[in-house]
Amino acid sequence: MNQSITKSFKDIFSPTVLYFVAKITILSIAVTAVIIWIFKGLLISFITSYLSWIPWEWVQTTGASVATIALAYMLFIMVLSIMTSLMVEPLLIQLAKKHYPDTPVVGTANVSTSVLLSLKSGFIFLILFLFTFPVMFIPLVGAVWMLWLWSILLKAPTIYDVSSLFITDKKEIKEKTKKSTLMAMVAAGFNYVPVVNIFAPVFAQILFLHHILRSKKV
Repeated sequence: MNQSITKSFKDIFSPTVLYFVAKITILSIAVTAVIIWIFKGLLISFITSYLSWIPWEWVQTTGASVATIALAYMLFIMVLSIMTSLMVEPLLIQLAKKHYPDTPVVGTANVSTSVLLSLKSGFIFLILFLFTFPVMFIPLVGAVWMLWLWSILLKAPTIYDVSSLFITDKKEIKEKTKKSTLMAMVAAGFNYVPVVNIFAPVFAQILFLHHILRSKKV
């Protein structure tokens, strides 16, 4: 997997990938801003009600502002992941032709399935995040927990998007994605760094691409 990570880091700094990331980021910011503008009152009301059941007073006191920023940030990450999943296919094919020219494209991702997987992953992530929010305040444990939560957003949609292009056998997909949780957590690490976090979804896609196609080549 180390070679896949190294290749993925090289790819994300290429002009093609940087342009893709810039395009997706601008679009995701716009969509997130619209969602927050439309549901601002509902979100504030929800956060206030949500914090009221947390038994720790210090969390209630400082949690409102933190929760508001965190929720907006998580919403942006969710939108970014979904947009990447929907628009990444041409980029993956281009990178595959560059690095693995002998590997044929055998299919394509179904848009409806991609959307459903992204929404499902986003829903699971959001529910777990809301019900385990206090864990974020536990040193180290909170950091690892958030990394795992973020990986949920990336794992299923990325496996589907990449494998749909190059693998038709479900058993082969299962075999080649055994380390999918670890790879998704590696990509999710980008979310800890502001601005750099915009690379997380596309890095996950490229990392899975190299992992799957390198193993096929071998």
